Amino acid sequence: MRIPRPRSTLRASTLAAAVLLVGTALAGCGSGGPGGSDDGSLDVWVYQDASTKVQREVVKRFNKTSDIKVKLTQVPGEGYSDKMRTSMGTPNAPDIFFNWGGGSISDFVKKDMLLDLDPAMAKDPELKKAFIPTILDAGAIDGKHYGIPMRGMQPVILFYNKDVFADAGARPPKSWDDLLKLIDTFKGKGVTPFALAGTDAWTELMWVEYLMDRYGGAGVFQKIQSQSMAAWDDPAVLKTARTVRDLVGRGAFGKNYKSVNYTADGASTLFAKGKAAMHLMGSWEYANQKANQPAFAKSGLGWTTFPAVPGGSGDPKNVVGNPTNYWSVNAKVKGDKQKAAIEFVKFAAKQDYSKDLIANGDVPTTSDATSLLAEHENPGYARFQYDLVKRAPDFTLSWDQALPAKYTPPLHTAVQKLFNGQLSPAGFIDALKGM
Repeated sequence: MRIPRPRSTLRASTLAAAVLLVGTALAGCGSGGPGGSDDGSLDVWVYQDASTKVQREVVKRFNKTSDIKVKLTQVPGEGYSDKMRTSMGTPNAPDIFFNWGGGSISDFVKKDMLLDLDPAMAKDPELKKAFIPTILDAGAIDGKHYGIPMRGMQPVILFYNKDVFADAGARPPKSWDDLLKLIDTFKGKGVTPFALAGTDAWTELMWVEYLMDRYGGAGVFQKIQSQSMAAWDDPAVLKTARTVRDLVGRGAFGKNYKSVNYTADGASTLFAKGKAAMHLMGSWEYANQKANQPAFAKSGLGWTTFPAVPGGSGDPKNVVGNPTNYWSVNAKVKGDKQKAAIEFVKFAAKQDYSKDLIANGDVPTTSDATSLLAEHENPGYARFQYDLVKRAPDFTLSWDQALPAKYTPPLHTAVQKLFNGQLSPAGFIDALKGM
């Protein structure tokens, strides 16, 4: 399951800490369950990381305006998703909770556990208009909105090392032919063309997601998502798998990528130290580099878009990644508490909230954030991200979040085997169809 950025920070949180904190939090929820906690407050769960301070501030602002107060539970570690799933449908379930949209909440929707927020948007049209449409819709299930964007955008970006490019007299790729030529250029310089954390399959999945989008368009995955695993039998999937094998064969990722990690900063360090020229990674890579290689983040880190591929029918303006994270409301919350819950999630659409995100180094998902981006610590990077996403006709949610959780392990295994040469392109399709 994908987690928000920065991954290296979040992975360091231990499961034991998650179990301890969640156990403490649940014990304090009382026996009233959703909408019925002992003191009449709203229980809100959020994944604890560097951005949690934004949610702490909005809780303070909301509680000054509402008779029904919010109590924020900050849950660290990768245990968040498991604990959230375990609690839903029990008296210990949160009233409002952080999630990734897509497959992370699809089972809850099927069991009518979440509040459909479309009626609230119909009553308040400005709420729907407040967010970039592709991001708001990325959190929808079967066309209905069960989430309100509450964190910064997280597109996957092609980063490059400015110093390595300057030494090679090279420019960022604008076409697939450019990209292939750069592989040879950097190999000739003794530099790995692309950093790749092959021990973490989700980093390889980013390549597969972008390539399939560029070959067949966003509709290919949408068909898979809405129909069945048999829909993997699309020509764009085969072209993608063949291109991955071609890239590996050309030495695009070097010889040791299978043993490189992301969670312990392996790939990012190789990239920052000039051992690799480029890195396809989520937008959290900037924050990761700022934390661990600040000088590189300040002056050596460049970014560009993923190029189109020859013969591809996908729009090269499309993006993939984690559109954002969302607030969802438990369907068991009723009456005045439901009204208060809706008012709370609506605070994510306000400018004060966007300003807090920007101050935290995030790029807001609101449609009117352009004028605020000058306050970002790196305005150029913020504007690039914001324009990239706002112009995108489609923003495909990471497959390991968009699909139900049961598909994540076999998906990761198939992708890793494709990169490692343990599956042929045809075998890769068979593996996906058999999930």
